[in-house]
Amino acid sequence: MNSDQIEGKWKQLKGSVKQRWGKLTDDDLTAISGKKDQLVGRLQERYGITKEQAQREAEEWAKAANADLDASTAGAGAGTNRSKF
Repeated sequence: MNSDQIEGKWKQLKGSVKQRWGKLTDDDLTAISGKKDQLVGRLQERYGITKEQAQREAEEWAKAANADLDASTAGAGAGTNRSKF
C-alpha cells in the first residue's frame, strides 16, 4: 500500500494504528493523517525509539493493513498494487 492509499483510507486505518500503538493520542492520529513521516515522528516521540526502528514498524504495519484491506475487499484488482508505504 502506498502513501496515497494510506492517506485516502486513513479514517478506516487509524483504528488499527491506535490498536497497535496505544500511546498515540487522538490528536496524534489527526496530525498523522495518513502521512508516513508524521507517523514515524510520533512513534519516535511516544515510544523513544530510533527513526530506523519507527520506519521499520510503520512498514510492518502498512503490510499488515494492506493484507487486511485486501481481505475485506477481495475481488477485482485486490492486491495488485503493493507499493511501499
